[in-house]
Amino acid sequence: MHSRATAPRGPAPRRRIPSLTPQWAPYVLLAPFVVLFLVFGLFPLGFSLYLSFHSWQPASGLDSMHFVGMRNFVFALHDPWFWLSMRNTLWLALVAGVAQHVVAIPLAVFLQGSAARARDWLAGAYFMPYITSTVAIAILFSSLFALHHGLLNELLGGLSHVPLLGAWLPGHAIDWLGRPRYLKPAIAAVVFWRYLGFNVVLYLAALQTIDASLYEAAQLDGANAWQRFRHVTLPALRPMMWFAVTLSVIGGLQLFDEPFILTGGRGGPDQAGMTAALYFYREAFDFDDFGGASAMSWILFGFVALSTWLTSRAFASKSQAEVSP
Repeated sequence: MHSRATAPRGPAPRRRIPSLTPQWAPYVLLAPFVVLFLVFGLFPLGFSLYLSFHSWQPASGLDSMHFVGMRNFVFALHDPWFWLSMRNTLWLALVAGVAQHVVAIPLAVFLQGSAARARDWLAGAYFMPYITSTVAIAILFSSLFALHHGLLNELLGGLSHVPLLGAWLPGHAIDWLGRPRYLKPAIAAVVFWRYLGFNVVLYLAALQTIDASLYEAAQLDGANAWQRFRHVTLPALRPMMWFAVTLSVIGGLQLFDEPFILTGGRGGPDQAGMTAALYFYREAFDFDDFGGASAMSWILFGFVALSTWLTSRAFASKSQAEVSP
């Protein structure tokens, strides 16, 4: 039996992987973002604008949608609940927003200077509420503001027995979430607690960019701590203040999570905790008026744009006043 000689076989040829040309590579790499933005960003935005000129009940299907022109906008501008929600939103945005920056700037200066060794740990602790789960916030503050055996009422009850201090405190438990006069301050406290650390981190980042020689020159000129803070720190922080205040204005006018948590999505007694975003949610999902809710959301967009523009103008005018002779 003879064996047939076979020629040696070389390595199998490799399959050629198609490569991107420089001309098409940017488009291919950007395609996932563009597709996601079109589907989950631009399309909902455009559909909301289209829906604001129509009347539609989603349960009846798209065939039930019919054009009503400006009727939804006229309804929104004559709706007393809409203006009540806007007043509540402005109150919360101003009180909680102003308090955040009034506290965040000195706190960031303190962490940058006197508490420099523990700065990173303390900044992380202050930032923690910003990334805390909404469910955890609901559990925490529901027990904190509880009428019976709530931590805040227990603390006030203990302090009421302190001489002199007790005369300024109520002698009974406060229904923080059940009375209109206390509900808005309670919501503002949650907003303040949740976003204070975020602003502290922003101002800490800005403080680290200030040249130390400016403080040394001011100190050599005889400036005390307050004068260095006023004439060196605050002017250097102005760009970050503009950025942080703008974020607070935009976020405050769109406030939803905290009022929804503390009022169970209903706005609380006398609608004292009903913000604009929460009312739009109820208008769409509770009252089944998606067209009206869309129109209200675009009116709110106009308020947000106007407020942002006014904030920018205010900071620009202050900057021009500082550089003018």
